[in-house]
Amino acid sequence: MVDHETGVSVTRDGSSLGEIVLRGESIMLGHIKDPVLTTKCMDSKHEWFYMGDVGVMHPDDYLEIRDKSKDLIINGGENVSSVEVESVLYSHPLINEVVVVAQPDEFWGETPCVFVSLKAESNRVTEKEIVEYCRERMAHYMAPKSVVFKGELPKTSTRKIQKFLLRDMAKSMIYSNTSASCLNMGTWNAKTLPLHTSASTSR
Repeated sequence: MVDHETGVSVTRDGSSLGEIVLRGESIMLGHIKDPVLTTKCMDSKHEWFYMGDVGVMHPDDYLEIRDKSKDLIINGGENVSSVEVESVLYSHPLINEVVVVAQPDEFWGETPCVFVSLKAESNRVTEKEIVEYCRERMAHYMAPKSVVFKGELPKTSTRKIQKFLLRDMAKSMIYSNTSASCLNMGTWNAKTLPLHTSASTSR
């Protein structure tokens, strides 16, 4: 378990996130005829295979997988697991489905952006209430800065949520710098609340 930037082993304290790496006789040497992809998953000596998963190592040597490295949100130097934030939000009684992705931020680098679909019978819940719900249950740097309400999250034919589409939408909200109407793709809930929370650098 190593720090994804320095390659140094993380502390076995059950809270320090690191990327899971493997080595051994059964581990591949690389991708056939694809040196670019090989460099993304192997170290320079081709000794360690980077799985693309992040987790924590507990003091008793138990490994706990927390997230995919591509879904990890780096907020002001702090690593935020999208799965951890999603787990908290799934405990909200009015939420049906939720996905947390990284959204570019000029000050923090990245901040959590939440896409939510509510239960059909649920009462109205606001963006502010969702953010406060998170801030009461996790470190403030993990709490979302943007909340997008959607009638249904995009899925594949096998009903798997297409997280990559939501990742692109979160980026477009920043790069286009437009109102919510510019993001209307026909499937957004007509009662969608404003897409952006008030700009703030406080935690």
